[in-house]
Amino acid sequence: MLENGWRRVATALILFGVSFGYVEASVVVYLRAVYDPVRQKLHPDRAAGELFPLIPIDQIRKTAPEQSWLLGVEIAREAATMIMLASVAWAASRGRTLWLPAFAIVFGTWDLFFYVFLKVLLHWPASLMTWDILFLIPVPWVAPVLAPSIVAITIIAAGLFALARPVRMLPAHWFVMTLGGALILASFMWDYQNLMAGGLPRPFAWKLFAAGEAAGVAAFLHASRADP
Repeated sequence: MLENGWRRVATALILFGVSFGYVEASVVVYLRAVYDPVRQKLHPDRAAGELFPLIPIDQIRKTAPEQSWLLGVEIAREAATMIMLASVAWAASRGRTLWLPAFAIVFGTWDLFFYVFLKVLLHWPASLMTWDILFLIPVPWVAPVLAPSIVAITIIAAGLFALARPVRMLPAHWFVMTLGGALILASFMWDYQNLMAGGLPRPFAWKLFAAGEAAGVAAFLHASRADP
């Protein structure tokens, strides 16, 4: 990609990610307005703004049947969000080889500024160690806010580098990066059965997360040092 061209594309992706981060945060404002009264009714001992324990689906249907259908709407919205981000990256990169760096930039920016705008709108999270529900597909992903923030910063940096300068990824690099991504996802999802049953989050699997992050970063750095 031409020198000026990649800067233009990166700027557009970042602007989209920031603005879409606000859209995502505003959706959470509306969801909290619907979800919090139900949660306070079932768990009056929990502080306002806490997301856990999750309310099991059968309990939502029993307590607030008129709102239970919104869970399906939210899952579909999450899927639509991923399709939208992927489509923007495809349009901006104008090619298969640069799609992944473009997607990394727009996804990471969106995720990072989602938390920035939540802090502005709801004064949440209280700290980087506050637990959050990251995704619901295929099962709930949960982690302290610090973990997805680290991932977001990492993939933005990697995406910008790969957009500016071709990176020659060998099969071994893809294997290690995929393994690293799988470890990170596992750290987000390992406790889902306990959470879906209405339990509180158990200690986060930081070692698993760190191993995945280290593997992905190491593979990318090794690939970036090779001649394109």
